Amino acid sequence: MNDANPWAAWLAQYDTVDYQLGRKAGWDAFVNAAPRPRFEVLSRAQMAALDEDARADYDEARRVWNTNPPTIKTQQLTRAFEVLDQVMASARRDGDKLRGSAVIDAEPGLGKTTIATRYARQVHRREYRRHGPYTPDGSQRLPVAFIPLSAGATLKGINEQILEFYGHPQKDDHGPVRRPTRSTRSQLTEFAIDVVMTCQTRMIIIDDLHFVDFRHRNGIEVSNHLKSLANALPVTFVYVGVNLHAKRFFDEGLTGEQAVYAQTSRRATRCPVAPFSIDNNAGARAWADLLSTLEKHLILADAEPGMLVSHAKELHRRTQGRILSLSNLIDRAADLAIKTGTETITQEILATALVDNAAQHLSSPA
Repeated sequence: MNDANPWAAWLAQYDTVDYQLGRKAGWDAFVNAAPRPRFEVLSRAQMAALDEDARADYDEARRVWNTNPPTIKTQQLTRAFEVLDQVMASARRDGDKLRGSAVIDAEPGLGKTTIATRYARQVHRREYRRHGPYTPDGSQRLPVAFIPLSAGATLKGINEQILEFYGHPQKDDHGPVRRPTRSTRSQLTEFAIDVVMTCQTRMIIIDDLHFVDFRHRNGIEVSNHLKSLANALPVTFVYVGVNLHAKRFFDEGLTGEQAVYAQTSRRATRCPVAPFSIDNNAGARAWADLLSTLEKHLILADAEPGMLVSHAKELHRRTQGRILSLSNLIDRAADLAIKTGTETITQEILATALVDNAAQHLSSPA
């Protein structure tokens, strides 16, 4: 490592990682990734002494660091983990008994997928510690599968996504294929069940379930398929989506008196996620604690305690207490602080930093 420019080596190892969570290699990399090591915060005088390349690398390393804080145990995450722990209590049941499922259901930008993946990472690591990376027959153990859905998801499409995660060489009469061409839905279901059982998967996350419209034929088929997978597999399902209750996921598209016969509503436990509120003392303290944790993470030459907390009300107004909007705003403010040489978060920097369209619209005067 070049002692005069250690940040080039840091960037080579810890630059932005593109985890493809929907593939087992990407999920495995995410699960086993070590935290990035923090590096020295330079003073203005030390930065001024760097040559052009070293300064550019130092600033880029700071940008990578600043935009990747560790997962913070917010009240929302803690509460969600408590719900998931209770749902997982049923995971100890024998394979002939049905397990419950969890549904992380909330508006956009509240950290639903982060909650699911961080909890699942704990499950994955625990299973590895107890049972090792291989099953008794020598297959790769994959305690968790992460299955992201796409728009217009269908029964067949969900099976394809499951097989894609495991890298399953799907077969038809013409031999192995990477993408299904002639396999029937029932064949794909058999492949999916087989690979989940072979890898001894214990949790399956179905992300972006809001892409399914449960009021229409394809959505009803998907709902029935998910129930059949839950019946066939000794697995805890965690469903993640936007406003799934309003989309009638729990009612399986049934309405009126028929809705009472929906099995999903009895099998699934809803895990709502709320934005931060500062309307009471407890909420204001929780918001301030979050900002305090985030400001300690930032690497800026003139960073100081309170540089975010002192703007707590303004940050809440700009983001409506939504974690994604807050992350975007702080990322951009920190970048501007580096670019302008301000090296701290000021009212002027925050005013210049942009937020997402929804946050901007909701924070603008009527």
